[in-house]
Amino acid sequence: MYRILDIEKWSRKDHFLFFSKFEEPFFGVTVRVNCTKAYNSSKSIGSSFFLYYLHASLQAANSIEAFKYRIKNGQVLIYDKINASPTINRDNGTFGFSYMDYLEDFKEFEKSAKIEIEKVRNTTGLDPAGSGDNVIHFSSIPWIDFTSISHARSFSFPDSCPKISFGQVIESEGIKTMPVSIHVHHALMDGIHVGQFIELFQKLLDR
Repeated sequence: MYRILDIEKWSRKDHFLFFSKFEEPFFGVTVRVNCTKAYNSSKSIGSSFFLYYLHASLQAANSIEAFKYRIKNGQVLIYDKINASPTINRDNGTFGFSYMDYLEDFKEFEKSAKIEIEKVRNTTGLDPAGSGDNVIHFSSIPWIDFTSISHARSFSFPDSCPKISFGQVIESEGIKTMPVSIHVHHALMDGIHVGQFIELFQKLLDR
């Protein structure tokens, strides 16, 4: 479900109109998060670290209204809930797209997500999935400790979904860190909103 934002009353009306005209309206940042507590917590409960931090990122995104905005036919929709569309790596070196509903309870989310992961890993090809625009495009690149990242995009395809990528976990002096890249549509949000996401995501990892 969604509601339509009244652009005329929006404080970012001029920003929306300005950046909506860009051929490439996305901007991105890469930061390093401390994932020591999150990694240890996931292992202590016998859970997947990938699903643990994926759930935390969804929880953060669903707490910030700007991450729920999507552009459709010139209008800004505000979705009630944002779900995940992460890439799932396979043993043969390929990957497939997946769709995972965001559930507030982690154990319920993990249970549902594991079924989706198993399905994707037992198929071939990309198999694009999802239920519309109320998703974030996630990718995990656990082999690379990247400092920046770019994304393949079809500029003729209208897309306003955020793209979040997670990199290789590095440990130094007992502290585990991980690079995280966040790309978002500048007509829908600014650096302050990305900053809010990063701050909340780190707090959730530190629980």
